[in-house]
Amino acid sequence: MSPADIVQKLWNYCNVLRDDGMSYGDYVEQLTYLLFLKMADERNRPPYLPASGAGKQPSIIPKNYDWPSLVKKDGDELFEHYRHVLENLGKSKGLLGLIFNKSQNKFQDPAKLRRLIVDLIDKENWSIMSADVKGDAYEGLLEKNAQDTKTGAGQYFTPRPLIRAIVDVMAPKPGETICDPACGTGGFILAAHDYIVDKNPNMTKTEKRDLKGKTFKGWELVQSTARLCAMNLMLHGIGSDSPALNKKRQAGENLPIIVSDSLAADPGVRFNMVLTNPPFGKKSSTTIVNGKGQISKEKDIIEREDFWSTTSNKQLNFVQHVKILLKQNGRAAIVVPDNVLFEGGAGENIRRKLLHECDVHTLLRLPTGLFYAQGVKANVLFFDRKPASETQWTKKLWIYDLRTNIHFTLKTNPLKREDLDDFVKCYNPVNRHKRKATWTKDMAAALPNQAKKLQAGSSTQNDSFAGRWRAYDYEELINRDKASLDIFWLKDKSLEDSENLPDPGILAHEIVEDLEAALEQFREIAEDLGEEEAV
Repeated sequence: MSPADIVQKLWNYCNVLRDDGMSYGDYVEQLTYLLFLKMADERNRPPYLPASGAGKQPSIIPKNYDWPSLVKKDGDELFEHYRHVLENLGKSKGLLGLIFNKSQNKFQDPAKLRRLIVDLIDKENWSIMSADVKGDAYEGLLEKNAQDTKTGAGQYFTPRPLIRAIVDVMAPKPGETICDPACGTGGFILAAHDYIVDKNPNMTKTEKRDLKGKTFKGWELVQSTARLCAMNLMLHGIGSDSPALNKKRQAGENLPIIVSDSLAADPGVRFNMVLTNPPFGKKSSTTIVNGKGQISKEKDIIEREDFWSTTSNKQLNFVQHVKILLKQNGRAAIVVPDNVLFEGGAGENIRRKLLHECDVHTLLRLPTGLFYAQGVKANVLFFDRKPASETQWTKKLWIYDLRTNIHFTLKTNPLKREDLDDFVKCYNPVNRHKRKATWTKDMAAALPNQAKKLQAGSSTQNDSFAGRWRAYDYEELINRDKASLDIFWLKDKSLEDSENLPDPGILAHEIVEDLEAALEQFREIAEDLGEEEAV
């Protein structure tokens, strides 16, 4: 059976189980447990390890709960044994705990569990299959899960074309350490790994070993998401086959993914690069029920002495946390919502500190219609951490406006990697200190019409993206109201001329996103007012 046939079988069986009431998320989780057990069994056999003798290593899976113990059972006996496997492995530490903690059997029919084990998984040797094939199949399932808006899984899935463009301009190198403090299903880690492999075909054995075992570290708050991330990395070949390192990981040491709230404290380690898209949602709160049964909410305000400001705004806290995680001259790219660019109070203080203590050199303003979470207007902020200095490190902030007069949708007009080619070119990753603005006042007036021509197929991509790149000096930024970085300079032609309105479907989608964003802001205001009245 060809790899493509295997992928198709996995997809088809997912649809069969959906008819049985199993969601994409449940299916991916069950597939994760079973694939992990099968690959652990494969890697404990030749050619990975000798069948016997001094080189034979004990399996990380206890014999009573390994893959062969599942294959030889059927019916209710299989159902009961599978439940025991998940329950007992979930009590383990280290890698097993990461994969199996809080695991549950979501199958309703023993026959369908048996079919997935015997007919789909056991017949293939997954360990020798190309990492691209099995990894891409798993990524596809994760994206399907992200599209299931009822589960809210979309907040953990960053569009892969955007990730690839960010990694392309950040240009990670062998030997650098890379962190994602909100790693979701591992998109940034995978893209950085693939970039290093593609751009450095002649790495030494030491560099290859370090890339597998020492380069990446991720934090994820949600156990079920961390499980998917760990399996995603494993299927893509990220992780070490070294028995010594695997033994440490089984003991809970050197795990690439840590399940915890990364904002809670400084982990004490520093990285050359941080790539992250923290989860959307502005403020954290804890629901409290008093003795009379009355419900109230208290803001979860993170107080850390190493932060510039104390705030309940998650994204502002992540900006501060990312700066802490960087080594001197370390580089960061973080996806942030618009409120991080303009919010007053703690937001203003954090922006002023960031501009002074770091080189905040690039801002990419993203269009709507990119994320599965509704109502999101986002940006990518790029900055380098610098040593202490009396003078500010930020000299110029270069801004690329990919939002004005640009429209994407998840289904009919999704973002593609080539849509970000002009941004990557303008960024000039080879030498970002040699950049040239594409904006002039004369060009600005023509841009909306060019965008419309592009949609009609009568203009080139270069015409549409001309003029979207310009720089602002530090003095201009710091003298703006609240040091706001919420900057646009192109005219939205649809506000001036109804002929330039986007297609009705796109317009309706953007109205929905705006309403979702407004509702979220009103919810936060209502919660704040409720808290004040309770006090």
